[in-house]
Amino acid sequence: MSQDLAGQKSYPGVTSPLSLAGPDPLDIKLSTRLEETLRPHGIFESEDELSHRMYVLSKVNELVRQWIKDVSVRKTNVSEDKAEAFGGKVFTFGSYRLGVHTKGADIDTLCVGPRHIERSDFFSTFYELLKEQTDVKDLRAVEEAFVPVIKMEFDGIELDMLFARLALPMIPEDLDLRDETLLKNLDEKCVRSLNGCRVTDEILHLVPNVENFRMALRAIKLWAKKKGIYSNAIGFLGGVSWAMLVARVCQLYPNAAPATLIQKFFLVFSKWEWPQPVLLKQMEAENKLGFTVWDPRIHPPDRFHLMPIITPAYPQQNSTYNVTASTRSIMVEEFKEGLEVTNNIYMQKEEWGKLFEPSNFFQKYKHYIVLIASAEQEKSYLEWQGYIESKIRLLIGNLERNLYIKLAHVTPESFGPLEKSEDIHVSKWFIGLQFHKVENINVDLTFDIQSFTDVVYKQATFLKLYKEDMKVEIKHVKRKELSKYITAEVLNRGAKPKKKLDSSKSTSSSNLKAEVARASTENSTFLHHSKSDSNLICSNSSKVVIENMEETTQDSGDAASGSDLPSDGPADSLPAINLTKSAQLSAVVNGETPDSGQGTTSPMQVDETASSTSLKNSDKTIIPVISSSSSTEVKRSRASLDSDVPLKKTKEKEDGTMSPMQVDESQSTTNFAKPAEKSHISRLQSVEAPDLVSPQPTMPIIQAQRPKQPIRLTLQHK
Repeated sequence: MSQDLAGQKSYPGVTSPLSLAGPDPLDIKLSTRLEETLRPHGIFESEDELSHRMYVLSKVNELVRQWIKDVSVRKTNVSEDKAEAFGGKVFTFGSYRLGVHTKGADIDTLCVGPRHIERSDFFSTFYELLKEQTDVKDLRAVEEAFVPVIKMEFDGIELDMLFARLALPMIPEDLDLRDETLLKNLDEKCVRSLNGCRVTDEILHLVPNVENFRMALRAIKLWAKKKGIYSNAIGFLGGVSWAMLVARVCQLYPNAAPATLIQKFFLVFSKWEWPQPVLLKQMEAENKLGFTVWDPRIHPPDRFHLMPIITPAYPQQNSTYNVTASTRSIMVEEFKEGLEVTNNIYMQKEEWGKLFEPSNFFQKYKHYIVLIASAEQEKSYLEWQGYIESKIRLLIGNLERNLYIKLAHVTPESFGPLEKSEDIHVSKWFIGLQFHKVENINVDLTFDIQSFTDVVYKQATFLKLYKEDMKVEIKHVKRKELSKYITAEVLNRGAKPKKKLDSSKSTSSSNLKAEVARASTENSTFLHHSKSDSNLICSNSSKVVIENMEETTQDSGDAASGSDLPSDGPADSLPAINLTKSAQLSAVVNGETPDSGQGTTSPMQVDETASSTSLKNSDKTIIPVISSSSSTEVKRSRASLDSDVPLKKTKEKEDGTMSPMQVDESQSTTNFAKPAEKSHISRLQSVEAPDLVSPQPTMPIIQAQRPKQPIRLTLQHK
C-alpha cells in the first residue's frame, strides 16, 4: 500500500497515485458512450445467460463433492456420512471470476480436494464420471500439460478444469485461497493450478474501484482482440496480463472514470520503458516457502524477458514469458495508435468505434508465411491443433533470428477450410514478414522452417501425441495470393480505401512505361537500363524467385524512383519486358553509376558510410528475362552465361569470399546468392532477440515432412 500526497489515505500499488482527480462531465459522458459502443460486440451477457452459467457451476460442484465422497469411502473405509464431511469445492478464476467474460466465453475452474485425493484419481475416476454425464460433450484430458487440465462442454458451456490437492484433512466452505500457508507441502503442479485463482483474487483486491476496472478491462480486451494481440500462447498477452495492466492504471488513477482509464492506459504503456517490470504490489524480500519466484538478480533467464508483467500472488511469476521482440514491437505500436485515437475521442474528433476497428493485418505486408495444421480424425485434430498453436512462438523465434528479418507478425486467429472440398479438420495461421532495408539479396528461409518442423514432430513423438494422420505444412504466399486461403471478407478486414492517383502522376507513370517499352524494341541485343530507375534481379535458378519483398520510402524529388506508382502495390508493377531470342541470350548489361559529384548513390550501389550491410557495389545490373510464352517463371539458361556477353565477376574480398550480390558461375543453376556474413549485417538489428528456446532433450527421431520446395525470398528495393 502507498499513501497519497497528503499522507492521510493509503492506496494499493507500488507507488503513489499520479492523480486523485475525479471524473468531470465530459468523462462521464464519454464513459456512457463507451458502454453503448461495447454492447453490440457481445460484451455483456443477459440475466438468463448468467443464470445458466451459475446453474452449470452448481451441477459441476455437486459432481465434485459426490466424486470426493465416493473416493473417500473406498480409500479410508469410513461411512458415507463421515465421507460427506471431507468436502471439496469448485472455484472459478480468469475472466469469469473477474466479471468481464463475454457471451459464449468458457469458464476456468479449479477443483480443490483434501489430502487423500490424488491427481491420478482426478484424471481417472472423475474423468470416467464425467463420461457418464449426458450434458458433457467434447471431453478430453491433457494430463501431460504444464498445468494439467480436463476440457469439456457442459450443457453448452465450455469448461477448463484444473485440480489441486491441499494438505488439509477436509475442505471448508469458507476457504480463502489467498492464504499463503495453504501452499505448504504442495507439489509444483498443485501450486501452478492454485495460482490462477490466487492471482485473480489478488487483482480484485488491489484495484481501488472494481466496477470502473471491469468496464475499462472489457474495452481493452475487445480492443486487443480486434487488433490481433490477444493470445498468450502465440506471444502476445493473455487475459490475466491485460487485467494486470489495467489494474496498474487503476492504481495510478484511482478515482478516474472508465473513459479516462482507457486514455491513461494508452498513455502509460506507450511510454513505458520495457523491460521495466509492471508490479501491482511489492515483492517480499524473503522467500519463506522456497518456491521459484521471478527475480532477475538470482535467475539469469529472467533477465531476458522482454515485457515482464509480474503476478501479484506468491510465488510471483512473469505472465508474459512468451513475448518476443516482434510481438512486443507490434503491441507498443498499437499502444501508440490507441493513444492517438483516444486523444481524438477526448477532443471529440472521433467516436469510440474508431478504437475498435479491426486490424488491417492482411493488407499490411507484401509476403506471408502460412502454417497449416491438419488431421484426418476429429479427435486427432483437436489435440494437434492445440499442440501446433503452442509451438508457433518457436517458429517466430527462428524467423526473428534470421539476420534479414526485422519483424515476424503472427495473427492469433486461426482459419478453417476455405472450400467444402478442403479437409474440414484444418487450421491455418498467417505470419507477415517485414525485412530490414538492405540491397538486393537472396534470403533462404528453408532452414528456419525446417528446424521448426523437426522440433514439432520430435516433441510430438516424445509426448506420445503424434499420430500418422497429423500433418503440418508451411508455405510462402504473396499478398495477392491470400485469396486462395481465406475468404474475401477476412482478406478485406480493416482495409482502408485506396487513394486515387493524381492525373499528373498517372501521366508520369504512363510515360515511364512507354519509355521502357520503346527501349526494349529498339535494342534487340542489349537492353540498357539505368540503375537509378529501379532495381530488378534475376536468380540463376529454374525455380520461381520471390521478388520485391520490402517497400521503401523514396524522395518525392527523385524523378526516376517510380514514386508515381501506387505505394501499396508490388514493385513488379512495372511493365513486362518482352525480348527477342537474341536478347534473352544476353540480357546482362553494364550499369552506369551516377555522377559522384551529386552526392547520390545508385540503388544498386551501397554507401559504406551509411549502409548497415557494408556490401560492395556490383558493377552490373541484372535484368530479368521474361519469356514470351505463357509461363510465369523467371528463367535463364546456362547457355546464356557462356554466350556473347559473359557475366563479369565483382571484386573478391581479401578473404576469398564473394559479395552476396555476385553471381557465381561455378555453382549449380539452382543455387542462390550467399547471404551476407554476420559481421557485415550485425548493425541491422539494434537489439537482437535473445535465444529463449531451451535446448531440447534427447528424443526419439522421426522423419519430419520436408517442404515440397525450398522457401527462398529475394529482397529488392525500388
